[in-house]
Amino acid sequence: MADTRANELTQPQRGAVSGEAVAALAAQDRRPPNVWQRSLANPRVTVPGIVIVLLMLIAVFADILAPQDPLRINAQARLQGPSAEHWFGTDEAGRDLFSRIIVGSQTSMTVAFASVFLATVIGVAFGVVGGYFGGIWETLTMRFVDVLLVFPPILLAIAVVAFLGSSMVNLIGVIALLYMTRFARVAFASVVEVRQREYVQAAKVIGAGSGRTMGRYILPNILSPIFVQVSLSFGFAILIESGLSFLGLGTPPPEPSWGNMIGAGRGYMQQNAWYVFWPSLMISIAILAFNTMGDGLRDSLDPRLRR
Repeated sequence: MADTRANELTQPQRGAVSGEAVAALAAQDRRPPNVWQRSLANPRVTVPGIVIVLLMLIAVFADILAPQDPLRINAQARLQGPSAEHWFGTDEAGRDLFSRIIVGSQTSMTVAFASVFLATVIGVAFGVVGGYFGGIWETLTMRFVDVLLVFPPILLAIAVVAFLGSSMVNLIGVIALLYMTRFARVAFASVVEVRQREYVQAAKVIGAGSGRTMGRYILPNILSPIFVQVSLSFGFAILIESGLSFLGLGTPPPEPSWGNMIGAGRGYMQQNAWYVFWPSLMISIAILAFNTMGDGLRDSLDPRLRR
């Protein structure tokens, strides 16, 4: 009799605990509305963001924007400087440099976006699983990441591409492999911190499974450092792609990319310095825009850096 009464008394208490847990989860799900407003109000985000959007539009509409065929050879117009017909000059085969720069942006941006997307998905998955479950999962995922970090990135990229051959698919794969380690470490460190918070423990109490807990209550709360890492990784991906193409291990000629244009033009700098100048300028603009945007996002999203 006493036991039955005790059970009856504890039922409202259990309901109250569950209600508090749900309230805590609901409160955690609400994101501060001013976070992205603060980011958009930051010139270090908006200005490079505009540049990045322009680069993306150029890459998407490259075939329309290019005034001439970037592969058309004109032996009579070899190594010319900027003119009304050829705005950026011509290369050693008489091909229009402006058209090749425009179409080359398609290659560089495609490789950068595809490789960073793959690196983000794979790296975050490794980091979240290792950080949430710990134990053997942490050992398997993070030791694999540590093994990749042992090798210098550019040397590992050269070795893999030299073994598999130079193509856009191989280039995307090797850059994704290199930079998934960054996302894995960022996600792992963030999950280790977040998994101990009250709303995660409350999710477990009310019966949320591991997949739901990771996908709904952990992942949304670690996106800020991941967004920053994404922006910074775009710049590095463009740099790696350009470096490999410069060495002849990236996009094979005659298809244009900023890197292989610099590699081809280095032997003609005395005859036409514009040949190397334009692709170098585009690489610099793209990397500077992505890196500046990454710094701006970090300042806006990290409360420790806000005044």
